[in-house]
Formats: sequence, structure tokens, C-alpha cells
Amino acid sequence: MRQIDNRTARAGNRIASPRKAASFTAFGLAAEADPIAPGLYLVATPIGNLGDVTLRALKTLAAADAILAEDTRVTKTLLAHYGITTPLVAYHEHSGEAVRDRMIERLRAGQSLALVSDAGTPLVSDPGYRLVEAAIAAALPVVPIPGASAALAALVVAGLPTDRFFFEGFLPAKTGPRRARLEALAAIPATLVLYEAPHRLAECLKDAAEILGQRPAAIARELTKLHETVRRGALGELAALLAGEPTPKGEIVLLIAPPSPEARQAEAEAGLDEKLKAALARHTVKDAAALVAGETGLPRRDIYARALGLARESGE
Repeated sequence: MRQIDNRTARAGNRIASPRKAASFTAFGLAAEADPIAPGLYLVATPIGNLGDVTLRALKTLAAADAILAEDTRVTKTLLAHYGITTPLVAYHEHSGEAVRDRMIERLRAGQSLALVSDAGTPLVSDPGYRLVEAAIAAALPVVPIPGASAALAALVVAGLPTDRFFFEGFLPAKTGPRRARLEALAAIPATLVLYEAPHRLAECLKDAAEILGQRPAAIARELTKLHETVRRGALGELAALLAGEPTPKGEIVLLIAPPSPEARQAEAEAGLDEKLKAALARHTVKDAAALVAGETGLPRRDIYARALGLARESGE
């Protein structure tokens, strides 16, 4: 697999003349943004509070040849606040291959393009992956400009384990597929981070409580905005609260704690005999026990004892 050094790629793509230094306004003062090298810049923008943008993001947005925005109306608000006049181009989930090809041609011509989502970090539950994929395939530089992320902002205030987390994004809208997906997520040993629409939150919590049990959870709503709220409690408690309240408004992140060690143990033990019987059909008792112990994470000595018992029951 060939790796691309962004610095080398940028140097090799300096086809167009550098843009004239642009400017932006911050803290009531005008500042110049030096020209930037050609490439695709993935720029994180605020998830609510406009003060959460980074200086590097402002410089990049001001200096780019164009800004590719999921919704140009939303991005205009941010640009107007900071006095940035860079041209906007609509780039969203419905943008076809022809639009993507035009963006790649602009990059090949030595332009710098900044990709933003409506809010937060591009590509996280937002369009843009295909463009990044195409840029990399064309050996064009792709540069991250990190910043705000609703998923991470919610994770750090939820009061749930942060050493491991699994970002699921939006669950299916319909009940059947949603419940099936929750069942698939049940055994993941990490805090689950979900996005959910306000009108589906109560039903989602109800399904989660029935499938995942009384795990600790948190609902983070309108993070960094005026009406920011974080509600914490067991899934069943939160489901009951939401069922008796009006539909909430705003952007919502739902976080669910990982299964307890006891729950993981029960899950690992479920179907243990079936796993052992299948392994014993192909291996010796010792090898079957080692194989199943590796799959389940259960103590090898306990697995061996159970495998030996099964072998004796079958007359082997």
C-alpha cells in the first residue's frame, strides 16, 4: 500500500499561483490569513457556540480557494460572524460523481478546498468520505483541521467510561431494524455513542432499556448552546421520563454504558456447550478447550473441565 506524504504532495501540486493573502476578524480585530498549500482541508466547525472555532480553522477557511459546505446557508452564518468572504460551494450527500470529479480537478489544478459540515467535524455522520477517498486515490493531500465534535463533547460530560467507546451514529428509524441493531451492539465492551432525532428519542430509549437492561446512560442535548442539558440515569428511568414529557428540541447525543463484567460473563457463557460440542467434533479435548477459551475469554481450566465432561457424556 503506497503512503502519501502530504508535504511532498503539496509541493508537487503547486500548479496555480498562490492566492492573495485573505483576512478574517476575531476578537474585534482584523487578521491576515497567509496563503495555504494546495489540498483538501477537513475543517471542524462549532457545534453551537461560535466561539469554539479554532484560529487555524479561521485561517484555513479565509485562505482557501473555496469552501465546500453541506448547507451553504448554515456556513454563511459562521463566515459572516468572522468576516470571511471565501466562495461557498454546496457539497452534500446528494452531490453526485460529477460534482466530486469537478472538485478533484480543482485540487489537481493546485487549488485549496476546505470541506465543512453543518457543525462539528466533517465525515462524522456527515457526507464527505467519497471525496476524501477520491482525493487520496489521486495522490492529492488531505489535511485535518481538528476541532469541535458533538460525539466527543457528549462523551466527556456523560460520566460514563471513556477508555473505550463505540460511535454508532444514527440508529435505524423503524422499530424492527432499530431493535435488531441494538441487539447487535449489546455485547460491545465500550460506551455506546449514538445520535438520535428528537421525535424518536423516547422510542429509542424504550427499546434500549428492553434490550440492554438498566445500564447507566446520558442524554446530552444542545451542547455548547444556550439550552445545553445533560440528563443522566438508568436507561429505564430515562425512558420513563421522556415518555411523559413533550418531545425535546435540538441536537441530541445518547450515551449508554458498556455491559457490566457480570453481563459479559453471562454472554460469554451463553451457548458455551454448543461451541464446545462443535469444537470437539474436530479437535481433541485439550485443543477444543483452548480454542473455545480463546473465543470466549473464559478461564481455560474451567473450559477444559466442561469439555472433558461433555466428551465423557458422549462416550468419547
